[in-house]
Amino acid sequence: MGARDGTGHVMSDESAPLSPRAVQAQAGEINALLGRGTRFAGKLTFQGKVRIDGTFEGEIFSDGVLIIGDEAVVTASTIEVGTLIVRGGVVRGDITARAAVEVYAPSRVYGSIAAVEVFIDKGVVFEGQCRMLERED
Repeated sequence: MGARDGTGHVMSDESAPLSPRAVQAQAGEINALLGRGTRFAGKLTFQGKVRIDGTFEGEIFSDGVLIIGDEAVVTASTIEVGTLIVRGGVVRGDITARAAVEVYAPSRVYGSIAAVEVFIDKGVVFEGQCRMLERED
């Protein structure tokens, strides 16, 4: 069994500790949750924080924080968010984040990433290209 991170979640022995941004994103109010066993297809737009633990197919647009849980499967033609945190699920699609993308083991990401800051943990499967964006002032 792995150690516990600052939020009390158990980390695998291969996983890096969560960044302060990821810890803050996990804390506080989540505006919407697509839970385990739930399937949704379409266009998702939101403000604040949304967590996906189920299956999503479509497009995602937001200036907020999107958290992809450990059992999530997301297939999106477009993912454009403020911050994306992938905690172990599968993401298929091109990602643009105005702030940051953080991908933790044992996540799998298939598609391009464009962001100001990118963190990819040891043990993550990433197949795609990564492009660093200029920080907007």
